[in-house]
Amino acid sequence: MNPVLYDLRGLKCPLPVMKTRRKLAAMPAGALIQVDTTDPLAVIDMPHFCNEDGHELVETAKTESGHRFLIRKR
Repeated sequence: MNPVLYDLRGLKCPLPVMKTRRKLAAMPAGALIQVDTTDPLAVIDMPHFCNEDGHELVETAKTESGHRFLIRKR
């Protein structure tokens, strides 16, 4: 299953987490989403969000402009 690409670059906290939560709500269980962010706080916020909501943080990667998160919906 290919991940849904979700470009949230340019948005500041708490928007990346809020928008990711809303997007995941519309996706089936087990779906993958790849979130790109430039918010420096996302590296703290996204793992916390996944832990709180029970999603699997499959991968975190540093990118040229920020971070990329691969998340599997619970």
